[in-house]
Amino acid sequence: QLQLVESGGGLVQPGGSLRLSCAASGFTLDYYVIGWFRQAPGKEREGVSCISSGGISTNYADSVKGRFTISRDNAKNTVYLQMNSLKPEDTAVYYCAAAERTVVLGTSRQADDYDYWGQGTQVTVSS
Repeated sequence: QLQLVESGGGLVQPGGSLRLSCAASGFTLDYYVIGWFRQAPGKEREGVSCISSGGISTNYADSVKGRFTISRDNAKNTVYLQMNSLKPEDTAVYYCAAAERTVVLGTSRQADDYDYWGQGTQVTVSS
């Protein structure tokens, strides 16, 4: 069974940091482009960051550039999102998604390019 499971969310003060993990089971993650998305109440799902199957190419939304870093450890079948200098507007449910590398060339932050999704993990930034 193909599954993606996010972890690492929680409550953090503005300026703090969190590290999200996306662990894959049932398939080999190194053949997939991985994206991180987020959705706040009343807002559309937003592409935050993505990383190519080989980990060489990355892409970030302007709102998180310089603060978030995406990485992958294919040996552990896991992708990470390091989030620093968090702001209240970063509050959302964060989702990990996977797209076959034959479908997505390089990187993509468009949600409809991704076939496999995790259940999401809540990130709340508040004082």
